[in-house]
Amino acid sequence: MSLVLNKGIAQDASRSHLKWSKLQPVPDPIGFAGSFSGVANGALLVAGGANFPDGGAPWTGSVKAWHDDIFVLESPEGKWKHAGKLPHSLGYGASVNWKGALIILGGSNEKGHHSEVVVLNYKNDAVETSRLPDLPHPIANTAAALVDDVIYVAGGIENPEDKSAGQNFWSLDLTSEHKTWKILKSWPGPARMLSVAGAQKGMFYLFSGVELLEGKRKYLKDAYKYSPAGGWKQVADLPSSVAAAPTPAYSAAATLLIFGGDDGELAPEAANLKENHPGFSKQILNYNTLTNTWKVTGKIFTAKKYDAVKNPNGSIWAPVTTTLTVWKGNIVIPGGEVRPATRTPNVLMATPEKHH
Repeated sequence: MSLVLNKGIAQDASRSHLKWSKLQPVPDPIGFAGSFSGVANGALLVAGGANFPDGGAPWTGSVKAWHDDIFVLESPEGKWKHAGKLPHSLGYGASVNWKGALIILGGSNEKGHHSEVVVLNYKNDAVETSRLPDLPHPIANTAAALVDDVIYVAGGIENPEDKSAGQNFWSLDLTSEHKTWKILKSWPGPARMLSVAGAQKGMFYLFSGVELLEGKRKYLKDAYKYSPAGGWKQVADLPSSVAAAPTPAYSAAATLLIFGGDDGELAPEAANLKENHPGFSKQILNYNTLTNTWKVTGKIFTAKKYDAVKNPNGSIWAPVTTTLTVWKGNIVIPGGEVRPATRTPNVLMATPEKHH
């Protein structure tokens, strides 16, 4: 399956297509949501995350478990191997690639939310960890992106029991000799969590997410961009909410692509639908940063029927609560949640193809 992106925007982008495939599944029969992922020393890393180890759900009495395993894939044709453990079980934080390392920020586990910032390097078949300064306070379900050499972190939720989401906006300059988090002015819109971050041409973008009103979710469609010189500016609303879509958005030429997400339409029915939930959006949204416009530009790969027989947790649905990373020029979306409480071990890959 291939789909045209970006028609008529820029010469290189107008000739791009996406060719979808699957890498080896993560070596867990159930898979994880909320894993960290990225690239370290040329290898793909997937670390941590959470699942229901018995394959159940909250409504069947199953208890969520967080994990600390780090898996590594050295080539797209290869097989995953276990390459170490995180300092403790962790998931639902943010992931950023920088100079051959994967940086993971915040997150949660059964003990609460965390503020650590951990650097994962991959050397000699093992992952080494080091630390950067802690975030200003614990945060989970946050969004982050790297703009040049600066990490920006926006929104999330500070404590598991909080009834409102965060309006935090922080930055860390990775080139600074004395690294310290700066607390910056927030975007001019509602507090939120489960947003999608984006970065392009010196700008940080914040898309969609979920506002908490007395603990109840309100799905958002608003969007903002930030520049260090000009501050925040609201940009065009999304066609629909993309809460918990793989983050950050994929940046190419003058566009940012967002893959799927939860539009919130079925959220009130999730507890009743249970295993009959049809899954989340498969739409790929294309935001043109030059014209400030959105369009739907195809769908996420979905498996053929035989895949569903082989693997009930297969990619017949599109994943949310997971990361998007770029590896060897490919867009990679590992694991995630394909309907409420149902994980997938599948790792989707989309290869931009240029036709001249």
